[in-house]
Amino acid sequence: MHIQNAPYFSVGLTGGIGCGKSTVADMFAARGASIVDTDQIAHSLTAPNGAAMPALVAEFGADYADARGALDRTKMRNLVFADAAAKAKLEAILHPRIRQATLAAAEAATGSYVIFAVPLLVESGGWVERVVNRVLVIDCLESLQVSRVMARNGLSEEQVKAIMATQATRAMRLAAADDVIDNNGDLASLEPQIAQLHDLYLAFSKRMAGMAPQRL
Repeated sequence: MHIQNAPYFSVGLTGGIGCGKSTVADMFAARGASIVDTDQIAHSLTAPNGAAMPALVAEFGADYADARGALDRTKMRNLVFADAAAKAKLEAILHPRIRQATLAAAEAATGSYVIFAVPLLVESGGWVERVVNRVLVIDCLESLQVSRVMARNGLSEEQVKAIMATQATRAMRLAAADDVIDNNGDLASLEPQIAQLHDLYLAFSKRMAGMAPQRL
């Protein structure tokens, strides 16, 4: 996805599963940022009548669609965890479509700046170099990630840790960060952190207007 010449200031928001990315994105949206969520785009592509479903059914078979015509996420998750070739095929179908939809959403954005919410931003490569001006990592203890996802999704501790093992480590995410939000506490502890970063991003957005895109 090449949008180096985009006229807007953009932030790549990421974090491990259970770190609170969606909560933080919603709080930035409430302050006027445009959020482009790649997870939501992926879900829309694999929903009933989603644009990726014909290709997915052709590749994996009708058994991978549920009764509504959406992707059977549990079945697909189990497959790609066990089969690297199947994972590569899934990504070959989804990733180009996600990139296209992401670019279209960013170009249509009307907020004061754009936040790309990308769970696998660090793992995917290219985002930092070609797309975003800054990287914002939502950070919390790994034990909190596990307990939050267990409570939210009803998964076992082993299942959550298996998902975490496929993601960048906490240290890798922090090494890639320009900005970090500590989400080890409650919502009240997020507010001042987000307010401070929002002011910073507004300043960067104004500074970047009419300038060549750059890392800030």
